[in-house]
Amino acid sequence: MSLAQLLDLTKTYHMGADVVVEALRGLDLEIEEGEYVAVMGPSGSGKSTLLNLLGCLDRPTRGRYVLGGQDISRLSDAELSEVRGRRIGFVFQSFNLIPQLSALDNIEVPLFYQGVHRRQRRRRGRELAERVGLGARARHKPMELSGGEQQRVAIARALSNDPLILLADEPTGNLDSKTGREILEIFDDLSARGRTLVVVTHDEAIARRTHRTVRMADGRIASRISN
Repeated sequence: MSLAQLLDLTKTYHMGADVVVEALRGLDLEIEEGEYVAVMGPSGSGKSTLLNLLGCLDRPTRGRYVLGGQDISRLSDAELSEVRGRRIGFVFQSFNLIPQLSALDNIEVPLFYQGVHRRQRRRRGRELAERVGLGARARHKPMELSGGEQQRVAIARALSNDPLILLADEPTGNLDSKTGREILEIFDDLSARGRTLVVVTHDEAIARRTHRTVRMADGRIASRISN
């Protein structure tokens, strides 16, 4: 069943009076529920723009984006923020943790903003910390954790709202190869449990772990290959 549909999606940026950049050009893409998709392509191909639109961080200039049966394309900023907070999980290359908070508190941040009761937040946070292998380190702050441990916190935080779709932007880019493999094993496990994942990567080895690789060029999809 289709979870996300991008229909004739175009994104244009006006960089000045006479400069127009077409980041996406009439793109069509469907992501099935439970699918694990890699997005690849050279710099400037539109990967980041696609991820921003999938994550409701931006809206298309033209076309439609349907997520979980809801047309996202015409939502107000407040409605877009609501969808982002409740239906989408993000994992970034740079972790983006709050340094003053413990790992456990970082995991709970999205639930705090949703008004979830403290006791429920704590129970969910502990459960996710254990799931990503951080149970013994949950009280440590980011500066006391290794890069791999910080990325585990980021993954747990992304899962805290039980999102429809998990988006990852070069999730192993700041990690050594061994730690990167450990993070990818967590992604493999999430996929095996039926989680829908989209990962932007330059690494062919990461792409081969997914169900399908979508390659982009010049704001369009150049190929779609089942792995």
